[in-house]
Amino acid sequence: MIEVGIIGGAGYTAGELIRILLHHDKVHLNFVCSTSNAGNPLAHVHQDLIGDTRRCFSNEISTDVDVVFLCLGHGQSKDFLKENTFSEHTKIIDLSNDFRLATEGNSFVYGLPELNKEKINSAQSLANPGCFATAIELALLPLAATNKLMGDVHINAVTGATGAGTALSETTDFTWREANFSHYKAFEHQHLAEVNATLNSLQKNFKNELLFIPNRGGFSRGIFATMYTSFYGSEEEAVDLYSTYYETHPFTVVSEKAIHLKQVVNTNKCLLHLKKYKDKLLITSAIDNLLKGASGQAVQNMNLLFGLEETTGLQLKASYF
Repeated sequence: MIEVGIIGGAGYTAGELIRILLHHDKVHLNFVCSTSNAGNPLAHVHQDLIGDTRRCFSNEISTDVDVVFLCLGHGQSKDFLKENTFSEHTKIIDLSNDFRLATEGNSFVYGLPELNKEKINSAQSLANPGCFATAIELALLPLAATNKLMGDVHINAVTGATGAGTALSETTDFTWREANFSHYKAFEHQHLAEVNATLNSLQKNFKNELLFIPNRGGFSRGIFATMYTSFYGSEEEAVDLYSTYYETHPFTVVSEKAIHLKQVVNTNKCLLHLKKYKDKLLITSAIDNLLKGASGQAVQNMNLLFGLEETTGLQLKASYF
């Protein structure tokens, strides 16, 4: 059994991670650490776990587990790892943005399986991608991998309320969010840096702009992204290019029909749809921001780290209702 620890256990991504791991037949959940909830039952915070576990949060950690998931706020993982040392065999999977960019002294592998599967297999530490970044990167990887990103990419994407985390603010309040729609951080979202880094790792001459408008939607979870860019082949050629690229990647699927958000919510899937219009290729991408955009992808990475089938424990089903 893989001995697993979770740091920062009270947030949305930790809740989804616990839910998956409790039913993962190769995993033993060693501890779930939350200093603000120490001693409280997990199910008091993550109420969907009622009846699944009587485990409580801990304020103590084991330094000798096989893998630790860091579900801390952005900027906190670096500090935590400076203050806490794990055994040499313990693998780290960080769900924050602290280690996603290649910088001097950063040994973390960027954990997008559709890009870095071989590197992930032998990694010691992984930086899990951001949710918007995952949806956008999976929509553009096949073009970058074949040097076919020929112009600026115009991106419009909407995320559910859970994308903002559990911290309360004006824009997470129900009376503000319900039946509402707005954009934020236009052209300057923090995930653009990792998307640019990913695209440049595949297509060295990519110097065009990613013109990204992130939106807040009046629903709980999911990301629905549409983007378009220049493409000088046919629609059939684009579909063949994408289908070939993702042939060995079980969670990313090219759909013949137009897609919608309910097809991916509560799953680890990314669905893609392609449509050619004149000299532009429209790419639609949909994921669950808490699963393929966070915790599901983190477990997918854990499976790869320990030589398991990529899909182990992740046979999650969408619900239309």
